[in-house]
Amino acid sequence: MGKLFLLFVFFTWLFGNPILAIIALLVIVYVIDRRFIGLSPSLLKPIRRSSRLSKLKKHIAQSPNDTSAKVEIARILIEKKKYREALNLLEPLERMLDDSAEYWDDLGLCLMQTGQPEAGEAAMSKALLLNPRVKYGAPYLRLAAYYSKLDGERALSYIEAFQEIHSSSCEAYYRLADIHEQMNRKEDAMEAVSEGLRIYRLLPRYKKRAERKWALRLYFRKTRG
Repeated sequence: MGKLFLLFVFFTWLFGNPILAIIALLVIVYVIDRRFIGLSPSLLKPIRRSSRLSKLKKHIAQSPNDTSAKVEIARILIEKKKYREALNLLEPLERMLDDSAEYWDDLGLCLMQTGQPEAGEAAMSKALLLNPRVKYGAPYLRLAAYYSKLDGERALSYIEAFQEIHSSSCEAYYRLADIHEQMNRKEDAMEAVSEGLRIYRLLPRYKKRAERKWALRLYFRKTRG
């Protein structure tokens, strides 16, 4: 904090305006976060995503049978949380993509987010049957997050299945701690937090970048008890 204050004083002197000094500080903090931590969202990603979506829609208008383009559109819509629109694109592709684990995971997510949890879970289960490591086990975490407030034991079973294939995930331990807390298992929750932080310390440098935001959440959770 002391260094930030000194920077603020320096920028105020440099620009002659405290508002510009604050903006400069925010830019520096943002750049450092994007480079080393990764908590803040990318400012350019939504622009690139919208541009790509526009190009794909124009392409589909000219080539309506391009399945791969439709799948890419659906995934962009999922990123934008437009699940109903994505579902409308994915459902007619079932026969052509029946053997694609990625397709069934995308379909399952859209179904769950549009009020069809049973159908969504069935689709994700099929994705995991086709490839237990699809999207690095992300369907397990999605299902665990969904059931964390509805059925703690079921959520735990998905977390455990995820950890069998991806035990170095800090996100998994964060989710696990969350589920334990909802089940009023305080000691188990703190044990999950401690284990997640221990795993993070053992990760190679290239893996820490991807897991850092979850490690920070675990750390803050530990400090507040």
